[in-house]
Amino acid sequence: MTPRELVPREREIAVIGLARSGRAVVMLLRKHGYTVYASDVATSPETGKVAEELRGLGAVVDVGRHHVERIARAGLVVTSPGVPPSARPTSTSRENNVPIASEVEVALNFIDGPRIIAVTGTNGKTTTTALIAHLLRGLDIDAAEAGNIGTPLSEIALREQQPKWISLEMSSFQLHDTPSLKPAVGVLTNLSPDHLDRYSSVEEYFADKARLFANADAESVWVVNKDDKAVVRMVRDVGGHKHWFSVSKKAEASLDARTGQLVVMGAPLLARADFPLLGQHNVGNALAASLAVMAADRSHQTPKARKGIAKALTTFRSLPHRLELVGEFGGVQWINDSKATNVSSTAVAIDGMERPTVLLLGGRHKGETYATLADAVRRKVKRVIAYGEAATIIATDLRPVVDVVRLGDDFEEVMRAARAAANVGEAVLLSPACSSYDMFSNYEERGERFRALAAKEA
Repeated sequence: MTPRELVPREREIAVIGLARSGRAVVMLLRKHGYTVYASDVATSPETGKVAEELRGLGAVVDVGRHHVERIARAGLVVTSPGVPPSARPTSTSRENNVPIASEVEVALNFIDGPRIIAVTGTNGKTTTTALIAHLLRGLDIDAAEAGNIGTPLSEIALREQQPKWISLEMSSFQLHDTPSLKPAVGVLTNLSPDHLDRYSSVEEYFADKARLFANADAESVWVVNKDDKAVVRMVRDVGGHKHWFSVSKKAEASLDARTGQLVVMGAPLLARADFPLLGQHNVGNALAASLAVMAADRSHQTPKARKGIAKALTTFRSLPHRLELVGEFGGVQWINDSKATNVSSTAVAIDGMERPTVLLLGGRHKGETYATLADAVRRKVKRVIAYGEAATIIATDLRPVVDVVRLGDDFEEVMRAARAAANVGEAVLLSPACSSYDMFSNYEERGERFRALAAKEA
């Protein structure tokens, strides 16, 4: 493949952030002969190790600072999803009319051959992305998952042998700076307010989600949620073929409440009882993934392929930190849903609970009201333990409907309180509805801590 030139070869490309996606895109750019400056304000042994690795490949790397004037002279700036538009390197780049691209946008220039199923939405996109790749592999097709799910697309582009299909999770932040994305199939799981600590309004956030459809034409293929009014509105005038899924209505992929079957493209695919994930929302994820795989190619719709997809659904396991059953200790279920960093995701998790629940809510507030959890909490939750920076707001919003214990930032104390509150036959659910950054470096660290403390006294 000879990709289009990202910038004239004499111009430098600046990469902001040295986490996994930043590292991968620098390696990709250097492989193809581009001059690269990379920087990260964070200082840690890991960042230092990455910096030395990239310097060994010929990149100029700063750790602990951004050389803003140098970035402003670059031919292109590549940002990590975690770098906000208000950060000085990105704002200065805009002021100097330097083009800004995501790591995904750069990698797309070096992807030769693989067809892409792109997935976005407020909730469920990671599970749906993983499911799609799992189902494709169940058809003996070489497939990889990439993007916001954790593997940068640049890592796939670096491979000598690229997969036949890529299941690509796209966050709103990534979509904002990926103008050339034109997937073989695009999937929109759902829409609800999120990231209001970074976006000025829900409309601005939704506008970035809508960038999935920016290159739609008459031949485009979309898999979209019939149960979500915001999704229905967003895709109303989008060109292409729309395939609808629903857990409550008649659709091309739906759950038959009478028979308990997942029905896809006119025929039963699998009994709900044979799909191992908790929660009705995960049924929706399974329907969306199955429909996306089938809509992607007619060869995926044959009776043999349908059997392969059904079998693969039965072997899929919950991803870490997403309604993950850590274990049952002393007759109490401990469920890790640390990935639930917004209110709507937590509402879905609560609705999926089958036992009286002690709910752990807290972390860094993201601008949403927790009062919208009231109905779900009233039905399923016996006590809320509010912790971290958002504890006071959570307590104010939810004390009218449930017993709330407000604690601080000692997570061991939070877990002790949960253990004391939960009786045999009940459950403890970590579904924080907040980011982790007040107490942890990311939601994975928070979930691992929950898992370790849950098992500690088992």
